[in-house]
Amino acid sequence: MERINILGVKVSRVTYEYAIKIIEGFLTDEGKHQIVTPNPEFVVLAQKDLEFRTILNRADLTVPDGVGLRVAAKFLSLPTFNFTIVKFFQLLFQGLLVGAAAVFKPSFLDVLPHTVTGTDLMLGLCDLASKKGYSVFLLGGRGGAAEAAAKRLKVRFANLNIIGTYEGGSWEEFEGKTADFLFVAYGAPKQEKWIARNLPKISVKVAMGVGAGIDFTAGRKKRAPGILRRLGFEWLWRLVQEPFRLRRILNATVKFPLLVFWQKLSQK
Repeated sequence: MERINILGVKVSRVTYEYAIKIIEGFLTDEGKHQIVTPNPEFVVLAQKDLEFRTILNRADLTVPDGVGLRVAAKFLSLPTFNFTIVKFFQLLFQGLLVGAAAVFKPSFLDVLPHTVTGTDLMLGLCDLASKKGYSVFLLGGRGGAAEAAAKRLKVRFANLNIIGTYEGGSWEEFEGKTADFLFVAYGAPKQEKWIARNLPKISVKVAMGVGAGIDFTAGRKKRAPGILRRLGFEWLWRLVQEPFRLRRILNATVKFPLLVFWQKLSQK
């Protein structure tokens, strides 16, 4: 499975369908597997948090959760001149070109061919579980969000086997339980670190951090309309709903592009 290096974070080159197929294969082997869903904010956090970056790069599957990663991957792949001044203006043009492609010609962003969000992947795996008889455990959320999400998932996927929900963070809650899928909603990087630390202790085949996925599924938060998600403007929707996320959104929409630009500019 090919991985694309973006600022030191290696992102799997997969489509949504291919990711589901890979994960289904995980369930048939003897190991335990961690899936991570990096977006531009994850990559910025990973620049200073070595533990987090190591977890992302050691994960069995690293799906690109965000158009920003697709834009960055394409931008970093384009050839450039070596003369600094010429290269600077060439990169400005390339950045505008690739950014416009995200809106007007997404197929141009072919280095990472597809955005695979954590929420969509969680729902796809629940669909797979309902059809193949796999079990699911939901961990995290606040104020009963996991339990509310479980009820909605059982309505949406009639045969889905959700063996439990839990809002806390103690791995002892899993003693005596066995689950095929564990979805953890503590927010990044806490959820990824929790999985890396506790997966060896619990009887779970595949674990994935889903961030706000449980809140979305429970109806506690509303996802951006599909058109905004496809165009890469989900961050704007989240900012309007949750202004307190401004710093995190600036990391994803301002700091991340600047870091990518600098990496490309400094490459020989």
